[in-house]
Amino acid sequence: MSPMLLVTRKILPETNQLCNTMAQEIQSLVREHRGAKPFSIALAGGSTPKRLYETLARPPFLQRIPWEKVAFYFGDERSVPPEHPDSNYHMAKEAMFDRLPSVQVYRMEAEAEDLDASAASYEGLLREQLTRDEERAPVFDLILLGIGNDGHTASLFPGTSALEETQKLVVANDVPQLQTKRMSLTYPLLNAAQRVWILVTGINKRQIVADCLQSQTPEEDRTKWPVLGVQPTSGNLIWWLDRDAASNLSP
Repeated sequence: MSPMLLVTRKILPETNQLCNTMAQEIQSLVREHRGAKPFSIALAGGSTPKRLYETLARPPFLQRIPWEKVAFYFGDERSVPPEHPDSNYHMAKEAMFDRLPSVQVYRMEAEAEDLDASAASYEGLLREQLTRDEERAPVFDLILLGIGNDGHTASLFPGTSALEETQKLVVANDVPQLQTKRMSLTYPLLNAAQRVWILVTGINKRQIVADCLQSQTPEEDRTKWPVLGVQPTSGNLIWWLDRDAASNLSP
């Protein structure tokens, strides 16, 4: 990793404790937020984020977090309608949005026939709502990400064109290994965030976690494991792990 990048590992014994600890941290961040705009969170898909969303939507966090101060966005989306069971929005809606007293949600319209135009429209939305300095990318307060066994994160998959994108902040990424296109945030936007949290649980993720966190050449290895391209330039990066996912890490 870059010598200027602050990378933290937080390892909890099991998933429930992990999600509760993360929810407590989100509660603190939102309650302490003093910006004129809502606290902005980009959501991830996957089973571990779902557990986190369910935790946030239950007591005590349901009552303790001032939800009117939060705006939700998405890090990526599959090319399906919002009611489709594979949709990241659909998952987050059932796990969290439907249970919150107040919610601001800006979903990716990845079911659009012209996915490139839809991606450009979402980028425009982010630039309008999250830009703090006209010369820089929009800034998320918090981006949540997961990681696949192949090292992908958001919908930045190995070998795909989005890995080389330096100008666009949101793209329609062709993913030939899945025979589909997906909408995804790109590195320039991910790395402008104040905070990026990578959530990983389960024994089946232990090898990819060890490979990535113990990589000696992350800049070279990001083409193989795209999550290594997530290197916030002025924010911090936290890997939140349960004991199983961390079990192959060296002491």
